[in-house]
Amino acid sequence: MTGQTDRGDDRAPGSGGGAGGGAGGATGGPAALGSGDGPGAWKALASRYALLPLRIFLGVTFVYSGLDKLTDSSFFADTGSGSIGETMRGVRDSSAIPALVDLALKNPAGFGYAIAFGELAVGLGTLFGLFARVAALGGALISLSLWLTVSWQVSPYYLGNDLAYLMAWLPLLLAGAPVLSLDMLLAERRRIR
Repeated sequence: MTGQTDRGDDRAPGSGGGAGGGAGGATGGPAALGSGDGPGAWKALASRYALLPLRIFLGVTFVYSGLDKLTDSSFFADTGSGSIGETMRGVRDSSAIPALVDLALKNPAGFGYAIAFGELAVGLGTLFGLFARVAALGGALISLSLWLTVSWQVSPYYLGNDLAYLMAWLPLLLAGAPVLSLDMLLAERRRIR
């Protein structure tokens, strides 16, 4: 990880060797939090769980955002304050890809439902760690499309939150959900068979 060796072997805590081994170690259970080998064990444990707070934050945020849209009847309207149609018309001329906004304007309610259900699916997949890389890809694509349309005119660019969300999805896209996830449990089941 840092080029320094803190342990005598390259195994993560709970991988079957050292004081962190035993039941639950491979799944990130209690044995993974065993007495360890001092500071090196804590560094390895912190590295193992480093993406978990990001996963929880993005998962909760996208579930909340999807549910917020689904429970707001004015969001799916073609016109009116807070509607997806009004928002898309307001950003059409300042977006990076006006054709994408035009596509959304052909059926604002359909686009709104697609975004809401997409955010909900991405959030749940991320929280449960089920098809985590696919969920992260979905989250990145939603964030990218919102950045190129709704947030594009924000100046300076770093004040637009959709670009930050896009960047936050990339580590999860690369790493998946290696701990405390259904993907991990399914992978273990396949190994046992």
